[in-house]
Order: sequence, then C-alpha cells, then structure tokens
Amino acid sequence: MSNPYADPSTDTLIRRALEEDLAGADDLTVASCVPADGRLDAVLSAKAAGVVCGVPLFAQVCEAVAPGTVQVEAVAADGDAVTPGTVVLRATGSARTILIAERTALNLMQRLSGSASVTRRYADTVAGTTAKVLDTRKTTPGLRLLEKHAVAVGGGVNHRMGLYDQVLIKENHIALMGASGPAEAVRRCRAAVGPDKIVQVEIEHLADLEPVIEASANMVLLDNMGPDLLREAVAIRGDRAVLLEASGGITMDTLRAVAETGVDRISVGALTHSVIALDLSLRCTVAG
Repeated sequence: MSNPYADPSTDTLIRRALEEDLAGADDLTVASCVPADGRLDAVLSAKAAGVVCGVPLFAQVCEAVAPGTVQVEAVAADGDAVTPGTVVLRATGSARTILIAERTALNLMQRLSGSASVTRRYADTVAGTTAKVLDTRKTTPGLRLLEKHAVAVGGGVNHRMGLYDQVLIKENHIALMGASGPAEAVRRCRAAVGPDKIVQVEIEHLADLEPVIEASANMVLLDNMGPDLLREAVAIRGDRAVLLEASGGITMDTLRAVAETGVDRISVGALTHSVIALDLSLRCTVAG
C-alpha cells in the first residue's frame, strides 16, 4: 500500500473538511478574539488506551489552513500503543492556525486511531494461528486509503482496495449465473481477466468448494459458516494453493474459534464500519 498521506486524495479530503467547517468564511470565534500575532504551544495526548494513527495529519491540516505557520513535532508514530496521558505530538505557532485546524485534525486522527485500536485487538486474538485479519470495502466514503492504512498499522491485512484491483464474486453476481452457480462465475471472470489477476468467489455451501477450486479461483470466501464447516472446508482444500477466508457475523467472541479452524483469512467489516473513536485531547498554552 502506498503512503496515504502523500496521496492527492488526502489533500482533497482535508480541503473539503475545512470547507465544511468554514464555508468560505472566517472562524467567527478566532476572528473575534484571537490576536493575529497570537502564538500557542499545543500538546496532543491520548485520553484512553489504544493504538494511535493519523499522526501526520495534524501537520497537514495546519499547512492547509495557513502554510508555514505551525511547527509540529511527532512524539508517537502510527501504530504505537498509547495509554491515558501519552503525548502524541507537540505543536507551536500561530494561535489562529492551530485553533482552526484542531477539530478537523482530531476528527480524522480519532477515527483512524479507533480503527487501528480495534484491529490490534482482533490481530492479538488470532495470534499463534495461521489466520490473518482483513478489512473490507465497508469504509467511510473518501477515507478508504486512510482507514485501510489504520487497519495495517493496527496489525491487520488489507483486502482489495476497490473494485478495480481484484475480482470478488459475491452472491448477487452469482444470482445471474442461474443453475451454473459460482463455478460458472469463476470461469467467466478467469476468461475475462486472464491468469494473473486474483479471482475470489463467495460460497454459501460446501458443495460449491471443489467446483470453484477446479474453475481456478485463487481465494474462496466461506460465508457465514460455523467452525465445523470451516474445518471441513480446510480438509477439502488440502494442500492446494487456494486461500480460504471466513466472513460474516464474526465477532471478538467467536474470532479465536474461527481462527483455530485453519482458515487463512478472516474478514471483518467492523474494523472500519463500526469504529469507536479513540479519545484524543489538544491542550494549549500561550507560547513564551
């Protein structure tokens, strides 16, 4: 995965977030009571335990507000574990810039840190098994690169980035195959994309596993199957170079049992779609 902070989409996201807050006008509070030459020293720290992510965004948001007016020193890095009181970064410079940038920067950092934190808990739970925890495309529109980065720094693995980089045949695609089922969808996709693209297919019944493997699927998504069926799927796959992925309704309570079946991958939408933001706090003092 490329550096999400250097991607043009991140700059666009920051600009849009600031436009949402400012609507092309001034911050009325700052314009009314903050001197143009006022300067602040700021400390951003964690108020809860978790994994921090999005640290570079604070400086990027400040730069978008007013280039060159705030200096930021990162104390923690993406992927670092934090506890209440851990200092994440320090900043000094224009009071107006810091105060305008604060909420946009913290909104992004807290959400990304929430994803990184929950991913770390899932990754720790499957430690010692062969399974890896993966994200999905259930991301916040406009935040996909950053949210998938958060999953990666939390110890998870990224699934496909979008519709463009991998075939994933789901039940609604298979519905168009009639009686031919998922194996026919695999055959059509393989013929269309050639031998080098990854083709993954979702199945709901173990009877479809052997046919989709024979049709040259690289990965098979085992949808809403319990541990017994997952173990049976692993046995059917044997030593063939086909990855098996469990998905559907998997929670922290069931995760370890799923991982111990021998599947290679476990995809969890909650890593990005049901995130509780990590509480971060910015405290400022007048710069000396």
